[in-house]
Amino acid sequence: MRKIDRYAGIPLCFVLSVWFSLWQLIFRPAKKAAKNVLFLELSEMGSAIIADPALRYVKEQPGAQVFFAIFKKNVGSLHLLNTIPEKNLFTFREDNLFTLVWDTLRFMVWCRRNDIDTVIDMEMFSRVSALLSRVTGAVNLIGFVAYHSEGLYRGNFLTRPVVYNAHQHIAKNFMALSHTAMMQEEQLPFCKSLIRDEDIVLAQAPRDEQAIARIHATLQSLSPDYQPGQRVVLINPNASDLLPQRRWPAEHFQAVIENLLARYDDILIVITGAPGEFAGAEALKNAVDHPRCVNSAGKFAFKELVPLYFVADMMLTNDSGPGHFSAVTPLRTFVIFGPETPALYSSLGNSTALYLGLACSPCVSAANHRKTDCVDNRCVKDLLPAQALAAIHPHLDRIAAQ
Repeated sequence: MRKIDRYAGIPLCFVLSVWFSLWQLIFRPAKKAAKNVLFLELSEMGSAIIADPALRYVKEQPGAQVFFAIFKKNVGSLHLLNTIPEKNLFTFREDNLFTLVWDTLRFMVWCRRNDIDTVIDMEMFSRVSALLSRVTGAVNLIGFVAYHSEGLYRGNFLTRPVVYNAHQHIAKNFMALSHTAMMQEEQLPFCKSLIRDEDIVLAQAPRDEQAIARIHATLQSLSPDYQPGQRVVLINPNASDLLPQRRWPAEHFQAVIENLLARYDDILIVITGAPGEFAGAEALKNAVDHPRCVNSAGKFAFKELVPLYFVADMMLTNDSGPGHFSAVTPLRTFVIFGPETPALYSSLGNSTALYLGLACSPCVSAANHRKTDCVDNRCVKDLLPAQALAAIHPHLDRIAAQ
């Protein structure tokens, strides 16, 4: 995808920028209030959750409808809260360049059928999303620009460019895009709105007792001695292959698990993961070798994560999707950060960031397109199990005392 974005994206952005400038000059399209607003966020499942307050802000405006376009493999994240109606979702296949081109043609037709007048491009380092925003035919194009900072060349399509603020949480940056789309006045630069912490509070998913009963049944199949009401601690040792530097060492997870099993005789440790992460989770379970430590990788479908989070008492996870998915429930999470900073990307849920803040950290951000040359991720390696346990113990002790 990065190769497509670079080698096809740069010349296409240039050609379409020239065409767009001429089109604007000749036809001078009339301004139009935002009514049918399309959000573009293709590649980050966690970001789709963090963006939910911004989606709801637009949805609450009189006469506004919200739409969303995302890669097909990531669409599940939008189903956790169902802010976007199914009929207003468009999914792209990211298999190869040919399917992407074909889906782009379908997307152009879909946008015109839905009379999309406004596009909010939430990507900061993708030329593909910039190009897609242009081919929608929308009059209002909102997205991030670098202004006088160094930045990725993405063409010159935006009618309302917004300053990306690298000093505030990404959820507030997303909200700035929504404010810009719905405001009447012109600003330079956008967006001069005050966005408060209470403006980015995440909605909560409903509790489904039937789904929770199925979770209990699955846990009993993994651990025959498990009974509903027993304390469950989730361990997510996984992180995206796109940024393996986010992974805490397996031996650190092992040390935490062994400590918790020795300290609390009533907890069940559940190692989580996708089907493709089964082998790593199984190796961790075997290293611990305890009857109250089980491997659930591949056992829970994505739609079962929310009821699982309602059942669990806490989760320890790398900086990855589960830390954001769980934010739609009251689950207490402890999230390990290193290559990225929690100041910008922390979960909006009941979450505690575990972060050393080394001199080199964070080394990846939107400004460098999430690329790093680091091959020794000391920012997470040097976060010791004892430091994680110092944060976790008070939470579990408090639950035990209740």
